[in-house]
Amino acid sequence: QVQLVESGGGLVQPGGSLRLSCAASGSGFSFYAMGWYRQAPGKQRELVATITGAGNTNYADSVKGRFTISRDNAKNTVYLQMNSLKPEDTAVYYCVADKYSVPPPTYWGQGTRVTVSS
Repeated sequence: QVQLVESGGGLVQPGGSLRLSCAASGSGFSFYAMGWYRQAPGKQRELVATITGAGNTNYADSVKGRFTISRDNAKNTVYLQMNSLKPEDTAVYYCVADKYSVPPPTYWGQGTRVTVSS
């Protein structure tokens, strides 16, 4: 069983930056595929970024060049660095994990809210 706890959300102005963190419990973290989803009000959930145990990454076109996913296996933590934020990035961001691949994820965090507004 893996538990995921996100942090780092908040209110930021357009053009600003935030870094989300996701702390994972359980063993074998370094082998797990990890990722971030987001869900904006009234919209479908969107896969934002993924990272494999080997460190290979993928991004949604909407965030490519602005967001960076990374992991620190010594700390059992995955990060999402978000730069050049836009109002359309406003959403609840969820950390996810799976023993094999994302998508689809087996484990979900509780979510952290990001609001981009002036």
